[in-house]
Amino acid sequence: MSYRGMAWPWGSWESCGRRLGDGPWSNKVAMGQESWVRLGGGPWGSGVAMGHRCGRRSGEEPWGRGLAMGQGQEWNRARPHSFVAGVIHPWRVSAFERLLWRACRGYLVASFVEMPEPMEDPATGETITWVIFLISYWGEQIGQKIRKISDCFHCQVYPYPESEASREETMNGLHSQIQDLSLVLEETEQYLAQVLDKVAVALPTWRVQVQKMKAIYLVLNQCSFDVTQKCLIAEVWCPVRDLTQVQDALRQGSYKSGSSVECFVQRIPTSESPPTLIRTNKFTAGFQSIVDAYGVASYQEVNPAPYAIITFPFIFAIMFGDVGHGLLMFLFALWMVVYENSPSLRQASNETFFEGRYLILLMGAFSIYTGFIYNECFSKATVIFPSAWSVATMANHSSWRWDPQPLCDPLPRSLPGLTPPCSAHSSAYLATHPTLTLDPNVTGVFRGPYPFGIDPIWSLATNHLNFLNSFKMKMSVVLGIVHMGFGVLLGVFNHVHFQQRHRLVLEFLPEMVFLLALFGYLVFLIFYKWITFSAADSLVAPSILIHFIDMFLFTSNAGNLPLYRGQVAVQTVLVVLALASVPVLLLGTPLYLCCRRRGRAPRRCPLSPLSPQHLDFAEIFMHQAIHTIEYCLGCVSNTASYLRLWALSLAHAQLSEVLWTMVMRNGFVGLSYVGGVVLVPVFAAFAVLTVAILLVMEGLSAFLHALRLHWVEFQNKFYVGAGYKLCPFAFAVDTGE
Repeated sequence: MSYRGMAWPWGSWESCGRRLGDGPWSNKVAMGQESWVRLGGGPWGSGVAMGHRCGRRSGEEPWGRGLAMGQGQEWNRARPHSFVAGVIHPWRVSAFERLLWRACRGYLVASFVEMPEPMEDPATGETITWVIFLISYWGEQIGQKIRKISDCFHCQVYPYPESEASREETMNGLHSQIQDLSLVLEETEQYLAQVLDKVAVALPTWRVQVQKMKAIYLVLNQCSFDVTQKCLIAEVWCPVRDLTQVQDALRQGSYKSGSSVECFVQRIPTSESPPTLIRTNKFTAGFQSIVDAYGVASYQEVNPAPYAIITFPFIFAIMFGDVGHGLLMFLFALWMVVYENSPSLRQASNETFFEGRYLILLMGAFSIYTGFIYNECFSKATVIFPSAWSVATMANHSSWRWDPQPLCDPLPRSLPGLTPPCSAHSSAYLATHPTLTLDPNVTGVFRGPYPFGIDPIWSLATNHLNFLNSFKMKMSVVLGIVHMGFGVLLGVFNHVHFQQRHRLVLEFLPEMVFLLALFGYLVFLIFYKWITFSAADSLVAPSILIHFIDMFLFTSNAGNLPLYRGQVAVQTVLVVLALASVPVLLLGTPLYLCCRRRGRAPRRCPLSPLSPQHLDFAEIFMHQAIHTIEYCLGCVSNTASYLRLWALSLAHAQLSEVLWTMVMRNGFVGLSYVGGVVLVPVFAAFAVLTVAILLVMEGLSAFLHALRLHWVEFQNKFYVGAGYKLCPFAFAVDTGE
């Protein structure tokens, strides 16, 4: 982009045989070869005559009066002209040009050209494509105006020599100066690069030193001076078994510093609650982080982390039970454990995964164990032991055959331990029965329980979902009540340690009676029904759910037979015990503390409604009321919350089965070479979906639900978590923090 030069108001110098410009001194007058033109009211006056060669008379101008220019005379030889050169911001060019025109009345020639490359503004640091201007003028007054206008527009004005020789000399000087500066800059950059290389080597050491100095001064600033203003006194928390190490460190510091006064440690009695220090290692750190995320334990409170090492992976595995998926998770965690000292692994892996590598390792191992119990490996059953169901016996002693005589021609076995029926089946029976039922009441069909886990024949049954549904639901209830009861039992250690033995009778005992009388009895009914009823009388077995509902309503259902004699009376007694434990749990502790305070209080200060004792009693009673309501209602809601073990276990198994059926099974359709080629992308898709959906998404879902069961259903039975951590002075491993 280039800007036009400013036009003279009276036209061109070369010829007057033109139309005059739109200037303030003319009114578009045309001039011929023999023309006399009278200019308008311009600064030169009126009545200027212009002849054949446009002889002009200058007006009242600073370079003289009455200067006549004759034929062929060059006007610029009468007075030398001057220049103003500089640069201006491109946004100010148009305003600058208009102001020059109006202020100088056109007695100048201005030219504007953009720079070929942008340059940085020294004032603002902005990269701008500046506009270069060159102004030629006549007269010192015009020059002063131009310079003032340039200053107003913040133009950078540079000296412009008058003669051509001077300009060439200036250009040569500038070029040589640029070359010298380029050389200096190049040498400076090389020197700075060498300095920075040396600094880069020493920078980690300097950073560690600076971090250590900052940490030391931060601690020193928290100390206080003694009365002599010569010693520093620091009040800190320190574990008792570490006092000797602290004393030795202070003694060595005094010796190395050359101090005449030796540092010493003195124990100060205090009534403040100490901080909590739980020593962990690389194995227990992940489990302790889970507990600390809920709340830091109070001083000497029971820590749930050691028990979570077993219960957390096991509860996770109940929802994630699959041999194949658990093995992949176990191998991934084992890889991080084996190469845990590798710096590249620490940087590449996610911090959450790496810190919890031992937790993931145990979750994978427990998932393999529960996967064997469920007998699922990528949703397919494994035949480790022979099945306990005999198809041959069912075929020989049931309505599957039409010949009443025993069959003798066995078919090839389909499963180990299963003897297939002979070939003499009734065609009519098979035509009307697309599915065949194995009846365990037929002698020899069911030969006892499977040695470990679920029998693989259930994977071929059409009612396997109903079977697993009942099994996993009851298993979830049993494990949930055992888990909650264990949490209530851990509260005994807190009561004994903090010398609150009254809570054993007024809190622990009512809580256990309420939990066991209702939900512990439910567990008893489940096991009693499993033991008492067999396949022979399973059709007349009563419903546990209806019995449990009738237990709360103090009624009996004639259509639902009792499990044992005197069941209604036993259930009535248990409900009464559970209800009687609620007032004890609600009022026991507040009344005990109130009576204890009254016995210690002076007789002349009775308990009044506005006394501090009354305020403390009200606070204690409100706290106990909230605890009672939370516990009693929580026993019901928490028991139902453990059913998520059943729901997520079934969901994981069904999702795994759907993924196998819709993806992987399509690769086994063709048995030729084409089928082998198709199997490669099918297996790749199956592997990606397995990792993305079943391992990552389902694993994260099971992890969050296991975390919720520990925080809400387990830890709130005994754990308060109202403490704060001990933060000892130590130089961090990562010096960047």
